Amino acid sequence: MTRTEGRTLIFELLYSLEIQKTAKEEQEEQVEIFLQENEVNEEKTVQYIKEEIKGINENEPEIRKTISSNLKEDWNIDRISKVDLALLKLGIYEIFYSKLPYKVVINEVVELAKKYGDEPSPSFVNGILANIIKNNLKDE
Repeated sequence: MTRTEGRTLIFELLYSLEIQKTAKEEQEEQVEIFLQENEVNEEKTVQYIKEEIKGINENEPEIRKTISSNLKEDWNIDRISKVDLALLKLGIYEIFYSKLPYKVVINEVVELAKKYGDEPSPSFVNGILANIIKNNLKDE
């Protein structure tokens, strides 16, 4: 399975957890169910997905703060669609915590927004992530 396919599964899982409002203590079980239902059994992919979900959960307060601080003044994080929120969490985590190249991450997250989001999703997600990069990675 490619990194892109794995990232798609991570997004789908994040979205599912967001919709279900799954409690943190129940998420490990939900991850296992998701992996079984999607027939993900390649050890490298299973490990990648579990590590990313765990990392996003551990850093969620900081990730949400980053999202909130990059919204327009009259917006709050609760107005963001669950699809866009899951995509932003994934993108921010991979850029700042997994240290993946931001251009690659943004491109793939925007592609997921085109596939799964509403019409404004790709430009919204791209704009938020670009703003975060501009404000946080000025020297890179």
